[in-house]
Amino acid sequence: METLFGGADAEQVTPGEAVGFAMVAVERGVDRYPDGLTYRIPPALAGLAEGQRVLVPLGSGDRTTRGTVVSIATEPPPGLDRSRLKAVTSIADDRPPLTGELLDLARWISRYYVCPIGLVLGAMLPAAVRRGTGLVTSTFVDLAVLDTPVRLGPRQRAVQARLESMPPQERPVEIRTLAEMVGLASPAAIRSMIAKGALVATTRRRIAGDDLPALPGAIARPELTADQRTVVDAIAAQLGAGFSRHLLYGVTGAGKTEVYLRLVEKTVEAGKAALLLVPEIALTPQTIARLLARFPQVPVSILHSGLTASQRHRHWVLAAEGTARIVTGARSAIFAPIPHGELGLVIVDEEHDSSYKQDQAPRYHGRDVAIRRAQQAGCPVLLGSATPSLETWLNATERGLIEVHRLPRRAPGLNVPKVEVVDFAREQRQHGDRRVHLIGPTLGRALDSCLAEGGQALLLLNRRGYANYIACSDHRCGWIQTCSECDAGMVCHRPERRDGPGPEFLRCHHCGSEQRVPRTCPECGHAVTVFGLGTQRVEEELRRLHPELAETDAVVRVDSDSMDAAGDFHRVLARFGAGSIRVLLGTQMIAKGLDFPGVRLVGVINADTSLNLPDFRSGERTFQLVAQVAGRCGRGEAAGRAVVQTFQPQAPAIRLAALHRFEEFASLELAERARFGLPPMRRMIRIVVRHEDLAVAGSAAGELAKGLTALPESDGIEIRGPAPCPIARIAGRHRLQLELIAEDAATLQRLVQRARGDGLVRPGELVAVDVDPVALL
Repeated sequence: METLFGGADAEQVTPGEAVGFAMVAVERGVDRYPDGLTYRIPPALAGLAEGQRVLVPLGSGDRTTRGTVVSIATEPPPGLDRSRLKAVTSIADDRPPLTGELLDLARWISRYYVCPIGLVLGAMLPAAVRRGTGLVTSTFVDLAVLDTPVRLGPRQRAVQARLESMPPQERPVEIRTLAEMVGLASPAAIRSMIAKGALVATTRRRIAGDDLPALPGAIARPELTADQRTVVDAIAAQLGAGFSRHLLYGVTGAGKTEVYLRLVEKTVEAGKAALLLVPEIALTPQTIARLLARFPQVPVSILHSGLTASQRHRHWVLAAEGTARIVTGARSAIFAPIPHGELGLVIVDEEHDSSYKQDQAPRYHGRDVAIRRAQQAGCPVLLGSATPSLETWLNATERGLIEVHRLPRRAPGLNVPKVEVVDFAREQRQHGDRRVHLIGPTLGRALDSCLAEGGQALLLLNRRGYANYIACSDHRCGWIQTCSECDAGMVCHRPERRDGPGPEFLRCHHCGSEQRVPRTCPECGHAVTVFGLGTQRVEEELRRLHPELAETDAVVRVDSDSMDAAGDFHRVLARFGAGSIRVLLGTQMIAKGLDFPGVRLVGVINADTSLNLPDFRSGERTFQLVAQVAGRCGRGEAAGRAVVQTFQPQAPAIRLAALHRFEEFASLELAERARFGLPPMRRMIRIVVRHEDLAVAGSAAGELAKGLTALPESDGIEIRGPAPCPIARIAGRHRLQLELIAEDAATLQRLVQRARGDGLVRPGELVAVDVDPVALL
């Protein structure tokens, strides 16, 4: 095990000056020492514990750096000169140490996902917690027991008399509150009493700030169907019996959430904590409302990035103290600091969703980390989906690693939606003019009928902005607007203004750069045309077709441009649930998990947005998106209808999604993956080399490929590349990729860990390592 030595002028110490040695994971991208850096523990810090955050000197300049103690030993690793080791400076804060379960999880993530352990631990601890955001320390006072009287002034005697008149259960009193009760301008007199010994002072810490209001939820406890009861009984029998893996595969509307709630209930009754993950912040309002309504007396901790810093800090403390018996949130909630030995159940809702994959280091997959955490805690993990990922489906149906539980029918009172696939090209020709019409005749008539009958509609287009194609109006020229920093087109946006749309501008959705829309073509001087599609353009068309809805603000667009904070989306969902919003238009944020009985129509504006991407998972994603959004309707008494517009009506992903035939699609797709040797039939690690200079990137990628091939651990591994990424340049950096493919994960891990140990692979600005990638752009 390696360590970081002090410089030539390092302090000379004797063995007696160290009471132990700590392995510290510093919060830096230091990957030369994957297990951490060794420091000596000075006598003043003899009580140092694993999991505590500390301050340590780092590098030749001894920069003070924060880190986490991952292990403590009585002796340094063999071969190290203990007299040259630097000492831990101090404890960084007084927060409780991370549990052993989380430290073990961090080590596993660091090794498996090839990431410095310091970055992993940094991701586990929210920034709000590290900074102490919202933390308020208050002083409370009470009467002291005195052997001899203390001389007090008139104001101080008034304070003493006020305290003596108060019942014991109302004391101690916050010092400023007491000053106001006595009519003092400041608490100076009370502080003087503390100094004289007339009062006893204690400090209490709390986290200030209001909590997010939850959507109103139904308290009713529905009767379980026979299918639901079978699933609940089967999984409940595994609670307390150790680690087990389960897949709840049920059609949309089959009542998976009720199964989750019953299992959470049984977990809490057994004295354990339950952890429920959802893929998107968008799904948390309804999830939270249901949990609070079903368990009004059970503390619930909510963890996701949409909270304010103070809110996130408060809920993290609820989990860390063991107060919260239920923890829910998005991807990062898997790192909830539930006390050791108290986790009894882990649930991953919509396990197929790509939002569970982190796109920056550490590039972990929340579903797979959830399985690992359940394994460490010795409890069941339940994965739920109507359209399981092919990885999970293969492990469950062919490899027997996951027990499958089925809910093949919708819950009582819910109708299976009728899904109609329409040829968008043919629909466009029916309009009889050259204008862009994003709502075709079939969808338009269905929307008119839905609104006339008092229903609500969801319209999905998984592309934000106004238009995605800016080009010269003269087709002979061929000029197309692209981003100057990326090998990608730019998207036209219209600013949000109360008095109407402002001047259009272009934005790159990869690097975020913006510019004005050019009036003329820079190549030939002809006018520039803006066309294509985006949610803003659909909103414009909706307001034109249904001005009565626009006047009452009954049409609302939901995407990352219109929703500035989680609270915005909460308020929109509350209005939609109340019926004041009739049409909800948005990106994939509205495609899953939402349950509103008033939705009678779902319209997919263009199902092809992800189908033609140069990514082998594009068909799987398209199927999941179409099937999931279609399942949002038909959840009330009225029948549900979904209209899917597409230029490829015969594509298996679209055709089979419309027919609700997941298993048939999965069989076809797995056969294609096997034919080309792609995941999940084999395992993959993607390594991307990035640099502003293409020659430097090419040289580094070539040397990396050569070095990996030369290692003996590469035997049995297919190394593809280096080759340009589908988007070959982002934010000014050229991108080349290597794909490492093998029959199993262990084979890949041996190669990458050897390359990491030899310094051949060092994750950072130049090299990004993505284990089990879910996107290849």
